[in-house]
Amino acid sequence: MAQKPSIPKGTRDFSPEEVAKRNYIFDIIKTQFKSFGFQPIETPSFENSSTLMGKYGEEGDRLIFKILNSGDYLKKADAKALELKDSTALTYFVSEKALRYDLTVPFARYVVQHQNEIEFPFKRYQIQPVWRADRPQKGRFREFFQCDADVVGSDSLWQEVEFIQLYDAVFTQLGLEDVTIKINNRKILSGFAEVIGEQDRLIDFTVALDKLDKIGEAGVRKEMLDKGISEKAIDKISPIFDLKGSFAEKVSGLQTILESSETGMKGIEELQFIQNAVAEMPLKTATLDLDVTLARGLNYYTGAIFEVAAPEKVKMGSIGGGGRYDDLTGIFGLKNMSGMGISFGLDRIYLVLEELDLFPETVRENTKVLFINFGDKESLYAMKSIRSLRNAGITAELYPDSSKMGKQMKYADKRDIPFVILAGEEEIEQQTFTLKHMKSGEQDTISLEDLVSKLS
Repeated sequence: MAQKPSIPKGTRDFSPEEVAKRNYIFDIIKTQFKSFGFQPIETPSFENSSTLMGKYGEEGDRLIFKILNSGDYLKKADAKALELKDSTALTYFVSEKALRYDLTVPFARYVVQHQNEIEFPFKRYQIQPVWRADRPQKGRFREFFQCDADVVGSDSLWQEVEFIQLYDAVFTQLGLEDVTIKINNRKILSGFAEVIGEQDRLIDFTVALDKLDKIGEAGVRKEMLDKGISEKAIDKISPIFDLKGSFAEKVSGLQTILESSETGMKGIEELQFIQNAVAEMPLKTATLDLDVTLARGLNYYTGAIFEVAAPEKVKMGSIGGGGRYDDLTGIFGLKNMSGMGISFGLDRIYLVLEELDLFPETVRENTKVLFINFGDKESLYAMKSIRSLRNAGITAELYPDSSKMGKQMKYADKRDIPFVILAGEEEIEQQTFTLKHMKSGEQDTISLEDLVSKLS
């Protein structure tokens, strides 16, 4: 009995039309990456487990896809660990490699490994798939593309300003309006922890705070209490739950909360620099908004943190994000190498454009003209003409079989091919072509020169 075909949950097949739409987004992002001076690199689909593990926090580590070692992978395993079924002790023997979780950590590894070949500051872009063992749902997949741009070797805040401009340029070209670029600063979060005397629980504090929009203030309070943060400390920081208003008004509120924290005040200073610079060069499409609860649960951010929200009318999670990481390369032995990067969520951007009907009609175009097949003699005449059309940049093809006319016309209709050409004995004799417009039904008998001109 034949096996029913299927694919793993959280993965997808893509039709020709879907691939065309995805390439439309890729091309715009790539064009803007190049415009801003970023250079392309690629890294392997899988890395050594030691490269990835421990870089994304406890939650991230659980979502890394491990690759089972080939061969007799338990041969060298510790006998006692086998007897006790100690999964932690056995992990190395079972899986030495893993699919990449994101593009940033592999990039840091790349920079360290190729540091003698790189001119710093190094601006790179990378468009490749990543994998996460997450629970599939709308807009969340186990295999998806990331489109990243990073710069390493500069701690200038002008990089943050440039990345905001880059986001705006991409979304403007995509025609996606009312996008919100949320910004925070890890120093602000560290300042909160300092103010309440919970510096040792910074990660617990930020991970809980980052969930405010999902579980509300009560949920965040409960999670913080569960992590051992005192109720008194939470009450002390509670004004941040109600921080509202313009960017400047929120900054003013932060200054009151963080006045006793040198780290926090440094974060405010950086935010003000970025906001003032962006104000001098107004964004075309996006809006910059300060979100003091934005934490993004990744351990490596040290300065600015970004998250891009789709228009409110579309119920979708973030469609981009990133931030400043001052010593990510340090984990691979290259110290004091400041970095900054952002990512575009291709799959979610696709869903947003689809829901808002923002894909141009031209994206769906494929073959422009189909030649009807009447037999070998007529096909040879058609193929010679097809080569001329292709040389002129016109997409053209011949129906491969001399089937009934109705079947060939139906094929053109199903594939949304706008024109068909009928070239029989009479047309060959007169060196002409009968061009039929599929939607209007109109027909013209024209020369090859006129055909190229009409279809160009």
